[in-house]
Amino acid sequence: MTEFLTNHATASASGTAADQETGETAPSRTPNLRTTAGTAGDGSSARTPRRRRVDSDPARRLRTLTGVDEELLAKVRYERSKYTALGGVVLGTSVIAAFSMWNFATEALGRVSLMAMVPTVIWMLFVLNLDRWLVTPQPNARRRVGPLLTRLLIALLLGTVIAEPLVLRIFQTAIEERVADERTDAVDQLRTNLVRCNPVPSTTRTVTPEGCDRTYVLSFRATPGERVEELAALRSDAAALQTRVDRDSARLEDIDSEVRDECRRLVRIAATGLYQRTSECLRLRDKARDYRTTHRTGENEKRLAGMNTRISEIEAELTSSRSEFLEARADGIEQRLDAERAKQKEIGVLERIRALDELASGNPVLFVGIWLVRLLFILLDVLPVLVKYLSGETAYDRMLTSESNSAVKIHSEEVRIAERRALAKLEIAQDAIEQEVRRHRAESEAAFREHTAAMNIRVRQAVNALEDEIRRSSTV
Repeated sequence: MTEFLTNHATASASGTAADQETGETAPSRTPNLRTTAGTAGDGSSARTPRRRRVDSDPARRLRTLTGVDEELLAKVRYERSKYTALGGVVLGTSVIAAFSMWNFATEALGRVSLMAMVPTVIWMLFVLNLDRWLVTPQPNARRRVGPLLTRLLIALLLGTVIAEPLVLRIFQTAIEERVADERTDAVDQLRTNLVRCNPVPSTTRTVTPEGCDRTYVLSFRATPGERVEELAALRSDAAALQTRVDRDSARLEDIDSEVRDECRRLVRIAATGLYQRTSECLRLRDKARDYRTTHRTGENEKRLAGMNTRISEIEAELTSSRSEFLEARADGIEQRLDAERAKQKEIGVLERIRALDELASGNPVLFVGIWLVRLLFILLDVLPVLVKYLSGETAYDRMLTSESNSAVKIHSEEVRIAERRALAKLEIAQDAIEQEVRRHRAESEAAFREHTAAMNIRVRQAVNALEDEIRRSSTV
């Protein structure tokens, strides 16, 4: 016992010296002070409550993030700086994770909001606690390769999740330009398809252009194609009638020319001495009159004039209908484009990831840069585990293993002793039960023997009484 106290005092002295060399303050061992208040007027005295010491050592708080035991670490004080640095790495990783979640939440919400602080704080605490579990010293770490690989895999996956929002944040400008160009191209392509799939109809039976489905076909109340067929038929009839009128007019002009030429000639009648037109002139006049009557040249000219007037009216109506159709088509196209633009609100996370992949696929230099940034953030997130397990086994780890093994042995012995104690109690109880059984059995046998003896006595008494009765009977 004396030797243990001497070693403990030596360790405490060496620990104080180590604290002075490293500049870190050890936990204060000053006992709590009690102050006695002055005597009151009634002669009673009061004591102030004990003051609780507040641990304001930032290095100790950083070491708390590594899951070390300060009492055990106090025995190897020279390793405090290592675990203090490891705690700083764990805290830095959680801060990076919080920044990553803040970017992700603000992009998902589409604006900077205090609501983004809720997932940010939750994610930071989760990553902080998970990294603390990953770097917490474990006893017998050399023989546990499986858990080590599992922790490295978890850290790698966690780093990948944390790194992606940060990569999107770094390349935000290029991503937004890419998405804006894609959205503009999509709107222009939609406009082109709507114009192509909704041409000005030339007939009442319109044919949908190839490659157009219901998505691009608009509906209209009236179309210019309803009057196009009527106009085409009227123009055809007017052209045929114009040909006939032209032919009849030419033929009639020839006949009138012959009439004029012939009717200029006058012949003198010998009986009267007067001049009159020739019979040929009269015949040609009759021929011209008959031609106009049979070919209806006047009616055809009036009919042709009516047709031309109707054609002009239909053309005017068709022009107006075409203008209305073009205006209605323009309004419909603008409505569809407005609906498409309404869908293109804020740039989502998946859209950013897709745009980043497209940018990387078309530019090898950018592809390498993006993956270098990703690997950098992944390495920063995996850094706590790497720092812990690449630093090798420390004296604290060996002491922790020894204490763990010792605790296991002590627990096993305590369990074994408890088992023996329980078995002994069971044996004692069993012996007491057996003794009780033997006592009850002996009492039962004694009672049986007493009962048997009593019965035998009664039988003998009855036999003797019977023998006496028989003797008396025989004597009489």
